[in-house]
Amino acid sequence: MNAPRTRVQRRPVHGVLLLDKPLGLSSNDALQKAKWLLRAEKAGHTGTLDPLATGVLPLCFGAATKFSQIHLDANKAYEAVLHLGLKTTTADAEGEVIEQRPLTHSPEQLAQVIRRFTGPISQVPPMHSALKKDGKALYEYARAGIEVERVAREVEIFALDVIDAAVDGVPEWVKIRVSCSKGTYIRTLGEDIGEALGCGAHLRSLRRVSTGPFEVAQCITLAALEALTEEQRQACLLPVPALLPDHSPVTLDAENAGRFLSGVRRRGSWPDHAHMVVYGDQPRALLGTAHVAAGELIPTRLLSPLEIQQILESSPQVSRAA
Repeated sequence: MNAPRTRVQRRPVHGVLLLDKPLGLSSNDALQKAKWLLRAEKAGHTGTLDPLATGVLPLCFGAATKFSQIHLDANKAYEAVLHLGLKTTTADAEGEVIEQRPLTHSPEQLAQVIRRFTGPISQVPPMHSALKKDGKALYEYARAGIEVERVAREVEIFALDVIDAAVDGVPEWVKIRVSCSKGTYIRTLGEDIGEALGCGAHLRSLRRVSTGPFEVAQCITLAALEALTEEQRQACLLPVPALLPDHSPVTLDAENAGRFLSGVRRRGSWPDHAHMVVYGDQPRALLGTAHVAAGELIPTRLLSPLEIQQILESSPQVSRAA
């Protein structure tokens, strides 16, 4: 008989964990594991990574979940290994090989093709993706053997470089680094590069090395997190304002802070600004986000008084660092 599973006593946890997602684990599975290790009540991530992919996966806990949408829209950077000469059903290593072609391109032709895919480009989302059509994920149609029409999307490749033209001495394996806008499908990019070279390609491996301001060097693995004490795990969390690096700060006194938290606009001499992060002054604590229009500070997303109190009680150093 299996021993009964110990019930985890959940607790309020607020902050951001930069996880280096392991190979083979879904983003949600990684989130649930980290949530269990931190005994957190509430958690969410900032956009999925495929099980095949590894790398930067910011996980949001408690009040941080209110601002996770911001990082869905963040620019990303990836390192990927393309397997040239082979096309698969899924455009990655998990699919079945459907076509094989010889490699006939020169290094110069590879460089020309890479340049062609830099800048604004149009992509047709892959069938094996979480994008929804009529309320159903495309991968669900794909698993049922159904291909549906997809509308091409405009994305931007800010930089695209060949890091290694023959990984481990294998000429079919080309490692690239991609810096791109949100919504870019690296599998589709790899497949399109292969088509432009005339040999076809699929994604052999994928690693996200940055998202917004967060780099893979800042991340912790699940194995390393598990090896820590509970106090050390808590110390791995970044404060909630780490999600708001591009927001201009404004501090309100106690009276105005209370009104702001009630959703009431405040008047001041602030210039118009689309993104503000708002603090109370005594004690200094994050209240939420806002925008300024015509001298009015207009709430966008607010923390609850309970969330503010929990942050101050559990991690007073977080409020000082903000």
